[in-house]
Amino acid sequence: MRIVKTVETMKSERILQTLRPIRRRAFLAGAAAAAGGLAIVPARAVRGTQANAALRLGVIGCGGRGNFVIDKLKRATSSKIVALADPFRDNAEKLKAAHAEPDAKHFGGLDGYKGLVASDVDAVVITSPPYCHPEQAAAAVAAGKHVWMAKPVAVDTHGCQSVIATGERAKGKVSLFIDFQTRNSPPFREAADRVRRGDIGQIVSGQVYYQAGRLQPHADPKDVTNPATRLKNWVFDKRLSGDIIVEQNVHVLDVSNWYIGRHPLKAYGTGGRKGRTDVGDCWDHFIVIYWYPDDIQIDFSSGQYLKGYSDLCIRMYGTRGTVDSHYGGEVKITGEVTWTGERENTYQEPVLRNARDFEAGIRSGKLLNNAAESAESTLTGILGRIAAYAGRAVTWDEMMAANEKIEPEAAL
Repeated sequence: MRIVKTVETMKSERILQTLRPIRRRAFLAGAAAAAGGLAIVPARAVRGTQANAALRLGVIGCGGRGNFVIDKLKRATSSKIVALADPFRDNAEKLKAAHAEPDAKHFGGLDGYKGLVASDVDAVVITSPPYCHPEQAAAAVAAGKHVWMAKPVAVDTHGCQSVIATGERAKGKVSLFIDFQTRNSPPFREAADRVRRGDIGQIVSGQVYYQAGRLQPHADPKDVTNPATRLKNWVFDKRLSGDIIVEQNVHVLDVSNWYIGRHPLKAYGTGGRKGRTDVGDCWDHFIVIYWYPDDIQIDFSSGQYLKGYSDLCIRMYGTRGTVDSHYGGEVKITGEVTWTGERENTYQEPVLRNARDFEAGIRSGKLLNNAAESAESTLTGILGRIAAYAGRAVTWDEMMAANEKIEPEAAL
């Protein structure tokens, strides 16, 4: 029987062919192998230092997060969006219409980021699927571009190691900033300072959770044979997103590490798919116990299907009191010391603050670089995922030695 291919089918096949070559191949293997593996092109003087001219930004990944971040960068800084890279032209056109310069150039295909980082931009905003982050960050830094990158930094241990190496290469040359909101939220910063100076005493245990409603697909999830559908619905794809414990839950795990001041030593977990089974292959809930140094035990849980309840909480119980902190809600300490922080919208205001700091760092030469701590927070989510998938205790050292590397076609 003769098969007639539709235009949409041919487009999908081309996307699949670009998905396969994005395996980290020799490029990322070399990037992760040694800090000196790639020479950084010297960053030229930023235009912003000359008569306050606007920073020229390029955006890799023009979907929802890209639009959100660019809106904040445009509002908080003097910047122009002059280049866009996205495999879907409609995504690029929508972002261009809302935020970019009329003559902003679009670089298509999954390898379009290469043309963007080689173009006349001062900084690159990476809001693509997390699987792509390590390679794209390495390319941007090698080209001498400042980088603003969405969390998480990667989907696997290998990718986190690559971002750490890229961060080392960036030091003193360009900014490499990963956009975590809580680290630039005054009530959370005050809470972290108070925990470190002993207001709650010695931390004994804690509860950390990210309970939320479901996300919605961007393409028909029933069209499972279409690679374009998979790419548009990347947030539901284990291999492209890292699963919910890495892609979303990393926010609260980052604060857990921040309060305690160290990463966990081991984890034991479980979870599965029960409340959201109509799209992708990501789990919809996780339950993990993390053990930190000094025998601090953290009870972590998450869900991404809930109705009637939603909360992101980081709560630590100490020998003198409790720190109880919520995204978009109350941040306070109770016990022998009592303190309540001024409430702010954690989802919005810290991103504007991050944007202002990003620009200020570039203009002043006080470059931002939080690659190592952001990779550590991402690895905390990866440790919980590995433990939950395996249904057994997994140590940090075991995870690092295994150096897991995920490919889009490979089974986890």
